[in-house]
Parts: sequence; C-alpha cells; structure tokens
Amino acid sequence: MNDIGKLIQKLNTFRDERDWRQFHNPKDLAISLSLEAAELLEDFQWKTSEQAIEENLENIKEELADVMIYALMLSHDLDLDVKEMILEKMQKNAQKYPVEKSRGRKLKYDNL
Repeated sequence: MNDIGKLIQKLNTFRDERDWRQFHNPKDLAISLSLEAAELLEDFQWKTSEQAIEENLENIKEELADVMIYALMLSHDLDLDVKEMILEKMQKNAQKYPVEKSRGRKLKYDNL
C-alpha cells in the first residue's frame, strides 16, 4: 500500500472508531470540503499573502489539512484513485495550457 493509501486507511480508522461514516455521504463530504476551504480563505482575507502566512500559518496548516482530509475521504468513498485522478487532470491541463501559449501568462485556456 502506498503512502496515500496508508493515510486514507488511518482516516477511515479514525472515522470508524467514532461511528462517523454514517454522516459522511458524498454530498456532505463535498459540502464539508467547501466549508473548510472557505475557512482557509478567511486566513487570507484582507491581508497580503505574506501577512496571512506570517500571522496565520498554524491555522492555515489546520484548515488545509481539513480540506485534504475531506477530499481524501470523498475520493475513497467514491472508489477513485487519487494519484490516477491527479495525473489524468494534469494531462488534460497540459492540453488546455500548452507551454508555448501559457508560459508566464495567467489567462484561462479559452483566452490563450
């Protein structure tokens, strides 16, 4: 089992020990992921990136961990391979954002 698989196994053990799986359907995991992402954004609100990191790094780490936990649990519950999903998405992005058109530019693919 790879490192991601071991991590997901630990998350599932933690969840199962508390009998929380009953609350973790795909819809509610997706909602929770979005809510945690919003909490992460709060650490940056009204600050420069530098200020936010200097003032809130510990909380940023915690909120980012929450986002990743929910994303990993959702992918597991939907029987999706995290590594495979990421590699597939990177391949699609490489087609949408070819280096020769996108290097150093922040434009969306349909504006390149």
